[in-house]
Amino acid sequence: MSQAPAPGGLDLHASGAMLGAYCAIEHRLFETTGSMAAEEAYPPEIQLYLDAVSHQHAWHAELWADRLPRTAAIDAEALVVLPAPVEEVFGALGPLGPLERLAGLFRVLLPRLVVSYSRHASQTSAAADAPVARALHLVVRDETDELVAGESLVQRVLGTPEAVRAAGATVVDLEGRLALGGIVPGIVPWPV
Repeated sequence: MSQAPAPGGLDLHASGAMLGAYCAIEHRLFETTGSMAAEEAYPPEIQLYLDAVSHQHAWHAELWADRLPRTAAIDAEALVVLPAPVEEVFGALGPLGPLERLAGLFRVLLPRLVVSYSRHASQTSAAADAPVARALHLVVRDETDELVAGESLVQRVLGTPEAVRAAGATVVDLEGRLALGGIVPGIVPWPV
């Protein structure tokens, strides 16, 4: 039996599914930014920045894992799953060049993640969701700061019309994959 949702909030199962998806996404961002930081194709300042945000994503994943529901009826670990279209987008990033991966990260994944977190924050109940609301507030601030700094990095490497076209094509491709998978708005489907 599902717990009744708080006014404006999500029931325990829906909330758990959202938090599990956030945990999986942040963990994958940790892996992705960490591997990008190790690539010599990026200038040192970009490598350093990617390394720093990699650690931040690891902390975010832990934050969401700590907020997963722990009941006899819910297997918390089973909730940590990437939505299939998001898994596809991460898979599509792998073979791309350095510029295209930056564009995918800072122009698709992070903006959509901020939208999902912000939407979730607007739906929380102060009485029932205080720990989740606090985590959302912290993570939205971190991700917004990362998004602004990351966009600055992308703009630094867009020195030619060809680079602009490559970044744009990557954004169109990845956004199309998410839209085709029904992930609109944000990066995690909102429970109905």
